[in-house]
Amino acid sequence: MENKRTPVIQLKGITKRFGTKVLANDNITMDILDGEVLALLGENGSGKTTLLNMLSGIYYPDSGEIYVKGRRVSIKSPHDAFLLGIGMIHQHFKLVNVFTATENIVLGLKEKGGLDLKAAANRIREICDEYGFDVNPNQKVYDMTVSQKQTLEIVKALYRGADILILDEPTAVLTPQETEKLFSVIRNMQAAGKTIIIITHKLQEVLAISDRVAILRKGEYIATVKTSEATVSSLTEMMVGKSVGLNIERPEVKERSLRLKVSGLSCRNADNIEVLKDVSFEAYSGEILGVAGISGCGQKEMLEAIAGLQKLEPGAEITYTHPSGETETLIGKSPKQIRKMGVSLSFVPEDRLGMGLVGGMGMVDNMLLKDYNRGPSPLTDKKPSKELAERIHDELGVVTPSLSTPVRMLSGGNVQKVLVGRELASAPTVLMTAYAVRGLDINTSYVIYDLLNEQKQKGVAVIFVGEELDVLLALSDRILVLCGGRISGILDARTATKEQVGYLMTNIPEAEEGGNADDSQK
Repeated sequence: MENKRTPVIQLKGITKRFGTKVLANDNITMDILDGEVLALLGENGSGKTTLLNMLSGIYYPDSGEIYVKGRRVSIKSPHDAFLLGIGMIHQHFKLVNVFTATENIVLGLKEKGGLDLKAAANRIREICDEYGFDVNPNQKVYDMTVSQKQTLEIVKALYRGADILILDEPTAVLTPQETEKLFSVIRNMQAAGKTIIIITHKLQEVLAISDRVAILRKGEYIATVKTSEATVSSLTEMMVGKSVGLNIERPEVKERSLRLKVSGLSCRNADNIEVLKDVSFEAYSGEILGVAGISGCGQKEMLEAIAGLQKLEPGAEITYTHPSGETETLIGKSPKQIRKMGVSLSFVPEDRLGMGLVGGMGMVDNMLLKDYNRGPSPLTDKKPSKELAERIHDELGVVTPSLSTPVRMLSGGNVQKVLVGRELASAPTVLMTAYAVRGLDINTSYVIYDLLNEQKQKGVAVIFVGEELDVLLALSDRILVLCGGRISGILDARTATKEQVGYLMTNIPEAEEGGNADDSQK
């Protein structure tokens, strides 16, 4: 059956540069077959998203030819792409929060006789019934989960006539249950004759859902292989260019001692909605405490509260124990005050460019920000910051034209490398990371896991918010599960199963008081 498929898209000699130093795509020639699920793999900065952005009309190639269904085309805008039946669902959704699902779907469309929202809603229901989507046409976007927003983006593309869909990191923030539901929908779309192209770093998912896998390396096309003939190891070797070990180490906990004690943590967001409800737990030196939960269940607020970035409800307590045994309360303290107390706390936030780094600055200046108020005239002495930037650049393999290139010009994975490298370099006693490997290729992800284990062995208390349950179970010593802003369980990662964690992620504990389903933390 597969051999009878014909190319629906042909790329011939596609080249794309950014400035004079960045060659994102170098003479790429490859075919995408009609009705297949094609996974596009490559390390961070390999040119995957750039290539597909040219298919979706966001970028225009410097040279080369694109053929769609046998006809040479010029795709200069997303509108051009839609006219050719190509729709791209981006990792960061393009939705208007205050609009309904229907209003978002028809936004910008020109219909004969004007827009009929009732008729549009009926058409949306027909699409949902055909492919197995679950979308309420009248629901406001701000009331939707991440999974619902992603579903809405896919329905929007189908409503506008797309029969070639590009999904950029579609499972990045989904639970295992939501991922399987998405895969079921992808299979339904493929059965209906759609062509689906997926960018992802999750190799097990590639093997589960795709028909073929295309690999890019440093902007060049390497090969396309049948998924049935591939393994995680073979795909990784093709991406990286060498054999890579894929075992996550979990050193035994040594000299475990209390570092953080969090009690009764509750807080509200800007809309006065309670996002954390009576959260209590302990974090110990020399261990990794994994944090699992559906996106938006309070992980972000919990870490920000500990870092001094969230206003808390009365009754909360956060106590830090120094290695000497002396205790300090962190409640009501700003990040600057926490540092002045001698508390060495590092935080890798979920929002890389909004909170973690300054997008308009290069690597050197972003290193400088961490220590701008320490020592004599640090603004006139950039040597330590430059040395640190060079070390992170070399050790983590940051792809950048130069150390002074604004970090917003880098790929998402390279931005994350800069941020993680900077925070690890500050010799913390508590290290908190929110999705430290999100958007990172598998090779760099394992480098980060090794770095986290190094911190653990140095006696650092590591709090690791993750989204891949396999990784959380393999890397962590304990796993704290959040659901609806409450702790639904704290499990021993060595004995817990993926199913147990997934269940706790979607089930609010019965007890309204306390909310800790399992107190195996002690």
